[in-house]
Amino acid sequence: MENKVVLILVDGMRPDAVLTCDNSYLRDLRAKATHCFATKTVFPSVTLPCHTSLFLGVDPIRHGITTNIWMPPVRPIDGIFEAVSRMGKKCAMFTNWQQLRDLGRPDSMSMAYLYRQSMDTATEWANEDKMTQMTIDYIKAEEPDFTFLYLGCVDEVGHRTGWMNEEYLQTVSHAGECIRRVMYSLPENYQFIIVADHGGHGRSHGTEMPEDMTIPLLCVGSVFEEGKELESASIKDIAPTVAKILDAFPSPEWEGTSII
Repeated sequence: MENKVVLILVDGMRPDAVLTCDNSYLRDLRAKATHCFATKTVFPSVTLPCHTSLFLGVDPIRHGITTNIWMPPVRPIDGIFEAVSRMGKKCAMFTNWQQLRDLGRPDSMSMAYLYRQSMDTATEWANEDKMTQMTIDYIKAEEPDFTFLYLGCVDEVGHRTGWMNEEYLQTVSHAGECIRRVMYSLPENYQFIIVADHGGHGRSHGTEMPEDMTIPLLCVGSVFEEGKELESASIKDIAPTVAKILDAFPSPEWEGTSII
């Protein structure tokens, strides 16, 4: 069977939160993964600029997104969705934050689903559970080659109550359960990349502080070396890694390097 990729991004998840939350599956996942808990995101360490750099493979100074407002790049770049779909392969996106809708051109995706967030933690968890199940059901039915699942509740709670407090860590644990459900539901040819866009401190992020700029990266599957710790990695390495797994041609403008 051909390899397929599921990219799961937990917005605002710090590496130390992965290690200190009470979800043992998430904590123990690095023993199975090629991982780097010193992965660097881009500045400004804000959600949309970081996601744009992940998908388009370049720094914000190149793509031009420096806030959470989308601005079409003056010189467009083909990102992950375009590179994969150009090979005749199927892509899908599931998100609960509408500003991510422009990460790929509409004709590059077979499914783009938005499940809106609320401002209540319990409801957000329930909505994220539903979106996770929708993702699993779609993958089983349609077998997309590349699927992006965005889990945004951790960032919402960080802004409301603070990074690294009890409610924040509980929400990281809940995200870990969503990750476990996805990984347990799919066959061996699926490769999993789990990452954050940025960290956070206090009740905010966006600075060059290590707490904001350092993110976890865990890659699990047959193409990744089990338990391998990378000395360094960048959020811009994800696009070329996905392209290599799926035998897609990377954009010549991408600035990262595949980790495999």
